[in-house]
Amino acid sequence: MSVYDYKVKNIEGQEISLSKYEGKVLLIVNVASKCGFTSQYEGLEKLFQDYKDEEFMILGFPSNQFGSQEPGSNKEIQEFCRLTYGVDFDMFAKVDVNGENEIPLYTYLKKEASGIFGTTGIKWNFTKFLIDSKGKVIERYGSSTKPSEIEPEIKKLLGK
Repeated sequence: MSVYDYKVKNIEGQEISLSKYEGKVLLIVNVASKCGFTSQYEGLEKLFQDYKDEEFMILGFPSNQFGSQEPGSNKEIQEFCRLTYGVDFDMFAKVDVNGENEIPLYTYLKKEASGIFGTTGIKWNFTKFLIDSKGKVIERYGSSTKPSEIEPEIKKLLGK
């Protein structure tokens, strides 16, 4: 199994296979528009702009599971991200990342890379999973890890 085996809905509601990202280094992030970490959109977009031409992509998955900090519709989320942070990386439909309604992709990610002290549940918005170009989960980063702190590992995976 790899991330390429999963299908998800993009922010417009169309089902897509993550196999379309095969061969790319990915950073998968659960995001929210009204969170103390929301300003990380800026750092995520900078990473994306710096490496998008080198087989790198960020996948943003809005979730309202943490403090109800993503209350908007998919359309409202998309507009907020584009207008406020100029987000150009791929965004997906709002999802659950924990619990009985969590999407299978997140079940897989959490199984492959546990959190601190071996916990599996996502603790908060802006938890990040780094995926290599073969679809293997390399690392999980907590909310407080800034996108710029992940850049050295991204560069290494890109052969830089």
